[in-house]
Parts: sequence; structure tokens; C-alpha cells
Amino acid sequence: MAFGIPTWELLEYSTAALQQAVQTAGHYTLKVGSLVDKRLLHEYGFYYCDTLIEPCCSAVILRTAQHPDATISKFLNGDQALEICHGAFAHGRFHRDFNLSQAAADIRYDNWLKQLLKAQQVYGLYWQGVLAGFIGYSSNNLVLHALAKRYRGKGLSKYWWSAVCSELLKNGNSEVKSSISATNLAVLKLYASRGFYFKNSQDIYHRLVL
Repeated sequence: MAFGIPTWELLEYSTAALQQAVQTAGHYTLKVGSLVDKRLLHEYGFYYCDTLIEPCCSAVILRTAQHPDATISKFLNGDQALEICHGAFAHGRFHRDFNLSQAAADIRYDNWLKQLLKAQQVYGLYWQGVLAGFIGYSSNNLVLHALAKRYRGKGLSKYWWSAVCSELLKNGNSEVKSSISATNLAVLKLYASRGFYFKNSQDIYHRLVL
């Protein structure tokens, strides 16, 4: 446990579920539609953390881009990937939660990447043969991605995302999806530039019970 306490995600938004949550120590997450009435959440001490949106794309609408210096591979150095991962997720809801340690939030994402590496569900993103970042996936979902600082803001991501999305679509998936914070404008613009459309806006609420 990165945070030193149990962490839970509630799958039901109801009085019964919230009542049960506040009686058991731990950190709770609840995702609800952005237009859903949040009165119950406030009554039970839940607080807003983030809004997630779901980018989606099919092979028909994917806008690809290639560059000879931008390549991908599932063979990558795990230690190098973890070095890129550590501290890269300032937009993450755990980093934005004022009740949680930023250092512990970094470890949480590191642990997630370790799980994906163990399952061989990570593409290394290479620029001129040097590892520049990674994209972790589960089935047809891009679930965790980051670039090393020196490669950010240079317009390179469109090449790597094009390559990874194309690979996933070749593997029998009808579409590729992800989930991103609405505050992460750089990534939102990236997905839009590749032809993705957006749906399923969800507000994320947390509650810490000690």
C-alpha cells in the first residue's frame, strides 16, 4: 500500500454504500457522471478531486503520423522507464488530493508501472534509439503514459501515439480508448489531433476515513 492505508473504490453511488464507507478506515474513491446530483457526496464528507474524460478512436478515424526517428518497442529497460515515471503525474487525482502525500502518490504510479511491465503491457517510446517515454495498456485501453522531460512539448508524441494505437487496432480491437484528466490540456490536444472524440465525463470524489 503506497499510502499506508487501505484504498477502496466504491462501485455504487447510494446512501447505503456511503454509510458503509464512512464506518471503515481507509481512502475512498467514487466516480459519478458529471451531471449527477452530488448532494449525498457532500453530506458524507466526500470532496471533489478531478474530472475524467474518455478519448475514443477507431481505425477509420485515427490520424496517423510517422517519423523515422520515432519508434516503439515492447523491449525496454524497466529501470529507465521507472525513472521517467517517477514524479511525472502531477495531473493525477492522487497528486491533487490534499489529504495524500505527494511522495506516496509518486510511488503509487511507480507500482502501477511495475505491474504493467511484469505483464508485458508496456510499449517503450524511442527517439533515435533512446528511451524517451512509455505507454502502458490493458486490452484496448491506454492506461498509463509519460515522457521524459527533455522530450515534452516538442510535438513528438503524435508519432508514438500513432504507432501504439495502430498496433492495438491491428490486434483485433475495434477501437482504442483512454481516460485523462480534463485539466491535462496537453494530452487532451494530443488525442484530439489524432482524431479521437471524447465521451463519458466523470467527476472523481475522494474521502479519507481515519
